[in-house]
Amino acid sequence: MSDTITPSTPADGGSRTKRFHDALLAGHTGEGWRVVSPATPQQTHAPVPARPDPAALRPGPVVVEDPAALPVPYAEIAKLRSLVAERLAAATAEVPGMSRDDRIQLGQSLVNSVVSVWATDYAAIAGALTQTGEQAVRKAVLQELFQAGRLQPLLDDPDVENILIVGTRVRVDYRDRPSREVGPVAESEEALVALLNQVVRTQGQSERSLTSATPLLNSRLDDGSRLAVTSFVSDRTHAVIRRHRTRSQRLSDLRAWGTLDSTLERFLTSVVKARKNVIIAGSQGAGKTSLMRAMALEIPRTERIGTLEDSFELWLHEDPNAPEVVALEAREGNGERGPDGRPVGEITLTDLFEQSLRMSLRRVLVGEVRGSEALPMLRAFNSGDGGSMATIHAKSAEMVIERLVELVEEAGRTDRSAYRKIALSVDFIVFVRLVDETSVGGSRHRFISQIVEVTGVGERGIPSRQTIFGPRLDASGHREPRAVPHMLPQCIGDLERAGLDRAVLQQSWGAWEQPLRTVTAL
Repeated sequence: MSDTITPSTPADGGSRTKRFHDALLAGHTGEGWRVVSPATPQQTHAPVPARPDPAALRPGPVVVEDPAALPVPYAEIAKLRSLVAERLAAATAEVPGMSRDDRIQLGQSLVNSVVSVWATDYAAIAGALTQTGEQAVRKAVLQELFQAGRLQPLLDDPDVENILIVGTRVRVDYRDRPSREVGPVAESEEALVALLNQVVRTQGQSERSLTSATPLLNSRLDDGSRLAVTSFVSDRTHAVIRRHRTRSQRLSDLRAWGTLDSTLERFLTSVVKARKNVIIAGSQGAGKTSLMRAMALEIPRTERIGTLEDSFELWLHEDPNAPEVVALEAREGNGERGPDGRPVGEITLTDLFEQSLRMSLRRVLVGEVRGSEALPMLRAFNSGDGGSMATIHAKSAEMVIERLVELVEEAGRTDRSAYRKIALSVDFIVFVRLVDETSVGGSRHRFISQIVEVTGVGERGIPSRQTIFGPRLDASGHREPRAVPHMLPQCIGDLERAGLDRAVLQQSWGAWEQPLRTVTAL
């Protein structure tokens, strides 16, 4: 049994959109059309709400653990999606220029109508669905139409940190439990490419799509997640979605989560207020961006700062507690190349640095340094009043300087020049460590393990440095892997003028509130 579309008489009065919507609620899809169900068997359904709420598109995930765990086979969802999509296309053609919100409301109403009729037929074949099951079907169809389909439950799950897709295989990394493989989000490579393009089209911040001509795709999604896709030039389609679960945490929040203690909180606060330049380093997912965001909220609100990112992750420009922010975001090209060989439309972090110098900024925050933008970043660090920050991938605090040298050399400078620029530009290196024990029944531990002070040009022109905070062994040989005080920095006078009491740096074991509980030895 299915609905059919038959001609009807248009209503009089009111705007076309309002008359269209009113007609829909009365069983019509638009001027000249109405939805009717077969006369037999007679079925009475609950009335459609007068104004469907667009927020219902995000009422919570249909499933939590497995996007394939629907109350009906996915083929039924696909069939319902196609049916609603056809009727939605025919109906919206009657009202040119319909807004997205009105189209979503119309889609909801059509889904309610179509699924109600379908549920009756399905009950006769496979047994009646519960009210919860029927609602899950409605949500799944809406997600297929307007969101990320079977990916949406994973995007809605607050405990998901990363979604890794290889063809039809999907693995999920969770915040506090082991990673696991879940059901497919697409039935084939072609369907997966279509789904990812739909995600970028409906939720992304990129005008590009995944094709054989543009096989690499990077985009920021509406919730701040980062999508990276490789297809056509790889064995299978590979996609990674990195989640950002928090946006407005302060250093006190990181202390509560175990990333730092009160001693580190006071020290980093004084570092920001004393306008010291800081590089935050660590592995992927260690919490570098979260730490820089929290430190940035210690900047006086009267200051004007700039954030330079490949894709927005800091979100300081949306935080009412942040200082005045000029948020700049890089942009990929459109796949074509101009006469100079550069992708048409591309704007790099290096381009943004050049623009930022004209924006009267007192500090610059760089989301992640990974290329030739390292050179203009060091120039920005060495100019103005100081107090800038950046993040970088590195295996240890000691490797940060060598990594920066490598990137500056790629920009055409010698290693001697690179070492000198680093020595004169960087004040502190903060290393954040990630210990993942979810595979052995533990948790993910993220904590500051080391803070190194760069003290100027040393022997052979290499930056001299000293460890201010780091791990420590006690008399029994127990190793505390988290950062505890080691010595006073050379710039202690500057930090004291910014409000730091040097006495807090003379506590050998810092002020960690509880021992780090781990399954394996760190």
